[in-house]
Amino acid sequence: MIEIRKQEIIPSQEDAFALQGISSGSKVSSNIILLFDQAVKIFAEHAQPVGIIAEISKNDFGIIYAGEGRNETDTPVAEIFQKADRLALFATTVGQGLHDKINELFVNKDFALGSMLDSVASAGVEKAADVLEAFFGSTVTRGIEDDKNIAVMRYSPGYCGWHVSGQRKLFEYLKPEEIGITLRASYLMEPLKSASGVFIAGGVDIHFFADTYSFCSQCETHSCRERMYRIEHSINASEPGEQPASIDKRRKE
Repeated sequence: MIEIRKQEIIPSQEDAFALQGISSGSKVSSNIILLFDQAVKIFAEHAQPVGIIAEISKNDFGIIYAGEGRNETDTPVAEIFQKADRLALFATTVGQGLHDKINELFVNKDFALGSMLDSVASAGVEKAADVLEAFFGSTVTRGIEDDKNIAVMRYSPGYCGWHVSGQRKLFEYLKPEEIGITLRASYLMEPLKSASGVFIAGGVDIHFFADTYSFCSQCETHSCRERMYRIEHSINASEPGEQPASIDKRRKE
């Protein structure tokens, strides 16, 4: 079990507004900013972030990834995890109390604040997963003098061709019930503001792929591109005088 400090997962306006459908750089009214400030205050009062990580072998993850046999035939995860140096399952949540507060706002017909708090909570869960990802990354690179070519990316059931039914075997192995996360028959997690999946650690090049799989056209976020950008950006930051290969050049076409 890994405790996560609330201060680490307070989302930015940009992250929350994106989930509200407000594009970066758009002019935002003072009322919307006030709603965001109120939602962040409630988030800070009610969030109880916690996470769990368990390293796993490639063989064991292969069994979990196969799940109930409902994955897409060709997926990036199926290929990338075979090239990984280390793997870890994870789950994280911001807690039932925050979920209950969101429901309370909607029951009381405070839809504007309820909607904003829902977005803040969703963005907060992603930041909690970022914290766990960074923690696992630090364990992977510990003791490695030249760690700039090691990177971690995460994948979750329900995305990138990994069928959401994969949650069942993931839960059987990880047992996130220990931190208060349970699985519904529909494979949704309870509390809803939770995330789970696998961290894949390995050489930078294994993480880059083209978003041309059959299911990519149905993806609304293409968040994999942002994560690849972050990996590339981290390389730039570590070597400001060196121009690394671009994402396009690293992609597997």
